[in-house]
Formats: sequence, C-alpha cells, structure tokens
Amino acid sequence: MEGPLAVLVGVFFIASIYLMMSRSLIRLLLGVALFGNAVNLLIFASGRLVREVPPIIAQGAYAPEGITANPLPQALILTAIVISFSFFAFLLVLVYRAYQDLGNDNNSALRMAEPENTPKPVVGY
Repeated sequence: MEGPLAVLVGVFFIASIYLMMSRSLIRLLLGVALFGNAVNLLIFASGRLVREVPPIIAQGAYAPEGITANPLPQALILTAIVISFSFFAFLLVLVYRAYQDLGNDNNSALRMAEPENTPKPVVGY
C-alpha cells in the first residue's frame, strides 16, 4: 500500500520542480501548488497507512490496546492545507497583478527595474 504512494509522491515532487523551473509564471504557480500537495502526501504517508481503530484510549488504560492510526500527521496536513491554499491565493493575486501591469508572464521579461546596458550580475564564483 505504501509503495505506490511513495512513487506518487516522487512523481509529484519531480513534476512540481519541473514546473517551478519554467519561465512562465502560471507554470511556476502550478508547480508551487503541486509541491504543496506532494508535501502533504509525504506527511500523510509518514503516519503509517493502516486501517485500524481510531486512537481512543479506554478508561483506566494508559495506552491503546492495539495498533491505532496516528492522528498527528492528519492534524499537520489539515494545517498545511490551509497554509498552502492561502500561499497559493497570494501568489495568484501577485501573478495576476504582474500580468495586468506588465502584460507578460515571462520571468525574463519582468526585469523592468534593471537597465538594459548594465553588465550581468555574477552567476558563479
């Protein structure tokens, strides 16, 4: 059960990094959204995928009697979904305003603050 999910998480990470390396801001935005989903699936897979009883401790016991589901990754994923959605909404508005003002969504064409005849910055050492 966890093997195919691990492969899916890997495919999500690969696809998101590929999209984030693109020059188009829309692809960058989709890559960020896909990266958030990949992280959520990774957290979900780390919490053991078992169909067991919920983690309820019987009265008078100190620990559950058998194997139970781990509630911590589920709580972390719920928080991460809210954070990633708000981050995606912020980036969506930012990209829309950049496209609305500049009329272009290409990363290399968004260099309005840099003069054209200046030397390029140092890329490596």
